[in-house]
Amino acid sequence: MIQFDAVHKRFPNGTTAVHDLTLDMAEGGVTVLVGSSGCGKTTTLRMINRMVEPTSGTIRVGGQDVTRQDAAELRRSIGYVIQQAGLFPHRTVLDNIATVPLLLGHGRRKARARAAGLLETVGLSAEAGKRYPHQLSGGQQQRVGVARALAADPPVLLMDEPFGAVDPVVRTQLQDELLRLQKELSKTIVFVTHDIDEAVRLGDQIAIFRTGGHLVQCASPTELLARPADDFVAGFLGAERGLKLLSLKTLAAVPQGPAPEGGPWTLVLDAANKPLHWASDDAELPVRALKDDDSLLSALDESIASPTGLIARVDADGVLTGVSSRDDIHQHAGQAHTEARVAA
Repeated sequence: MIQFDAVHKRFPNGTTAVHDLTLDMAEGGVTVLVGSSGCGKTTTLRMINRMVEPTSGTIRVGGQDVTRQDAAELRRSIGYVIQQAGLFPHRTVLDNIATVPLLLGHGRRKARARAAGLLETVGLSAEAGKRYPHQLSGGQQQRVGVARALAADPPVLLMDEPFGAVDPVVRTQLQDELLRLQKELSKTIVFVTHDIDEAVRLGDQIAIFRTGGHLVQCASPTELLARPADDFVAGFLGAERGLKLLSLKTLAAVPQGPAPEGGPWTLVLDAANKPLHWASDDAELPVRALKDDDSLLSALDESIASPTGLIARVDADGVLTGVSSRDDIHQHAGQAHTEARVAA
């Protein structure tokens, strides 16, 4: 969908921001551009909608050279989300979201109806549409920014560190929301961040840049973590890249059996067969039951916290399906590392 072919960007002061970039960004996938400040990732993003013009090379979106399209029309056809949301302070939330449809010639009623529907899509109430940006929290403003970018139903969505200005809890919630939306909408998303954990969580492929706009490696999160191209990539991924890899592997394949009876600790269930807590003769400890799509990393954490080394497994309704042992979880964690290295 988006293709960079030998793209170079050199600014008038002599700074090279992007050096000879050749990169394909798959249709319907999330490509994350990551690297330290000044590595060219934002410049790369902004060349897609011609907010920055390339010095040389070719950028194609949907097979068409972006430099041969009208810049204003190109930008209206591509969603764009920035860190501070960039909302118009004097317009209501609803009118902020309706901005691009109105520019495209949609009637006011149709544009506002589209905006109202998108409020629900991004998890905001209809009441929020009547407010002004300053009356919303930072996280809510970012949701409005995403809704506005989606208002014209663009095939491409550019996101420049959109969650960087909110606290970690809200940031995780916004990441969850983006993953949910992408599963539903399948946009072609280019996402810029300096946070490798965010990149691993969101990306179908991750492109790592170093200073001077050099692309060092582009790969899936699993391949990147299992086999970094060089010491620079390994250092950027951090010493805990093995744990990051386990965050991508699910619990589904780990065997489970019935909860033990007669030992010092008992798994207490409610009337609906949902886990409540671990109980002994003189103590109760909390239990965090896990589903098949939870990660191996979460399972390892829970097995350590469990007094028995067992984790409770539940179905989508929270009903107990069995328990898994710490040893089985460790074994599958080791297999995950081995398989990833072989595949890479």
